[in-house]
Amino acid sequence: MSSIIGFKAYDYRARLPDELNPAVAYRIGRAYAEFLKSGAGPKAGPRRVVVGRDIRLSSEELCDALGRGLMDSGVDVYDIGLCGTEVVYFATFSEGMDGGVMVTASHNPPDYNGMKFVREQSRPISGDTGLQEIQRIAEADAYSTPAHKGRRFALDIGAKYIDHLLSYLDRDRLRKLKVVVNAGNGGAGLVVDALERHLPFEFIKINHEPDGRFPNGVPNPMLEENRAATIEAIRHHGADLGVAWDGDYDRCFFFDEQGNFIEGYYIVGLLASMFLKREPGARIVHDPRLTWATLDIVESLGGRAVMSRSGHAFMKDVMRRADAVYGGEMSAHHYFREFGYCDSGQIPWLLVTQLLCETGKPLSALVGERIERFPASGEINRKVADAAATIGRVRARYEPEAHAMDFTDGLSIEFAEWRFNLRASNTEPLIRLNVESRGDAALMRAKTQELLELIGGEPD
Repeated sequence: MSSIIGFKAYDYRARLPDELNPAVAYRIGRAYAEFLKSGAGPKAGPRRVVVGRDIRLSSEELCDALGRGLMDSGVDVYDIGLCGTEVVYFATFSEGMDGGVMVTASHNPPDYNGMKFVREQSRPISGDTGLQEIQRIAEADAYSTPAHKGRRFALDIGAKYIDHLLSYLDRDRLRKLKVVVNAGNGGAGLVVDALERHLPFEFIKINHEPDGRFPNGVPNPMLEENRAATIEAIRHHGADLGVAWDGDYDRCFFFDEQGNFIEGYYIVGLLASMFLKREPGARIVHDPRLTWATLDIVESLGGRAVMSRSGHAFMKDVMRRADAVYGGEMSAHHYFREFGYCDSGQIPWLLVTQLLCETGKPLSALVGERIERFPASGEINRKVADAAATIGRVRARYEPEAHAMDFTDGLSIEFAEWRFNLRASNTEPLIRLNVESRGDAALMRAKTQELLELIGGEPD
């Protein structure tokens, strides 16, 4: 038995080649198939599994090894090639597959790679629902012998995927927009190119060509230093908006026509409003970190807000149970019922362009009123020695004055004019703080500083 390092709360990521290499990828493929045979998946075990890979230089070799592991477990492998995580989700649910595995490390540096796993209908597999078991099986090399080996097929899902993306638009109501797109040397540029001939937009493409060496830095628009190229291009070209993606493009990030970065929190309410106008009374799922702006929009439009713990596995589970039309997290994950309740980094920007065309308003105006009414700190990370003790100390300080408390994800405390959420990271040794207020930016900033002084620790 040998240990396998890299299984996280929601996926698997590890450093190359010591922690992750083709031999490890093969074992994970076998363990994934064995896990699905164990009763967590199809009764007869998985027969057909989708595999895809991101642009990293190591991904093709690892995907091949993963596929061999699946085939040696009796599984037929349907290889969709170079793609984003959401394309594996789409192929899995749209083609009725028994599961799907995406080889990616998202926005991690090039010397990392990893995998994201789903079951039938693209149901997520997380630490609580199977990743620990997959790790146990792989470390034990405990695999059953199949009656026969599986085969490998190439599956071209591209046209069907593009048609699905376009189905969210009323193209007759679109007009010419100038859109800056920054794929960050990730794979999203390939999708933009496929969509381009169907849309009346002019695209200004930067860092557009896939390059697994990441010559322009890791594709992570959450890092402020990675936003400069998008902002400069918007201002130089007089663009209507900018969009940037992470490496496997399951998240997209927005910039308004002035080049201002828009926090994902305010995009949640924007998209919720679109779906509620299309489907009055629908359920909208949101996370607990920042809530007031979303709740205000959902309630004003007659929708039903449903809170979920942060994280894609939890959000997708709540989306299914509530049969919600849309769900959004402030972290730029957006989930759609018609997309198998999964997250997509392509559908959101298409919907935002539709809204710009229909309203005739700039993005700054569409989100500006929300930002002014519900100013927020954005997520602030701190490294602390003991997350549980820190949260306990904060609770003791604020509980006596609280109007309401919630423990859906960490600690949420509300007062009449401000609220905060404090939670330990699911994936990193960090504590995460979010603060918002009702129309009082100075109060929000003061309370943020007050909380940070009580939390202590070091900035991340």
